Amino acid sequence: MNSQVRGGTRWKRFALVMVPSIAATAAVGVGLAQGALAASFSVSGQDFKVRADELVGQDLIQYGGIAEGHSLKGDAQHHPVTISGFREAKITNMCQSLVTPVPGIGNITLKLQTGHKGRPAVAQNIYLDVAELDADAKFEQLDIGVAVGDQSHATKPQPGTVTSPFAFSQRAKTATLTNVRQKAWATTAGTFTLPDLKLRLLSGDQPCYEDEK
Repeated sequence: MNSQVRGGTRWKRFALVMVPSIAATAAVGVGLAQGALAASFSVSGQDFKVRADELVGQDLIQYGGIAEGHSLKGDAQHHPVTISGFREAKITNMCQSLVTPVPGIGNITLKLQTGHKGRPAVAQNIYLDVAELDADAKFEQLDIGVAVGDQSHATKPQPGTVTSPFAFSQRAKTATLTNVRQKAWATTAGTFTLPDLKLRLLSGDQPCYEDEK
């Protein structure tokens, strides 16, 4: 990674810009002690990227929803998302990044890395509001076309989800995703254990992966 931003930064201005962005990814950076949160918060005007070598999730539920929020200019926005919920997920070699323009400085990349050195990150009751996903996927004990509100789901829909209980969903006992490339608007988890966590602020555009052209 390139050198970090050091010295000469107008930290008050920087904080005003970065704090809302960091809040959008706080559920990934901090374990939430009270269980999976209701999806009633307003998402920020920025999505973020996640890359991982592997994600192994137990008791998957996956369905469509809407992430409600505002643009950086304050305009109301509604983002169609695929909500993926797991009772437990183990993530190997995870990288999360968010690029934010800072007036007078240029772009700053917030990058978080964890789950390497043979110790995966572990999340309990995790829900991902996904805008894009590229991966190799393997599902075990898969059911497609189940109603979101079906009570036989091992993992329940996220509280506060903007969707009909009779909407289309799929579920699987185990989902294994490899070579994961994902854009998301939000992540919530009951707990998220991040071994060997590294969080850096880097100058310029240094996302976890580049978009395909």
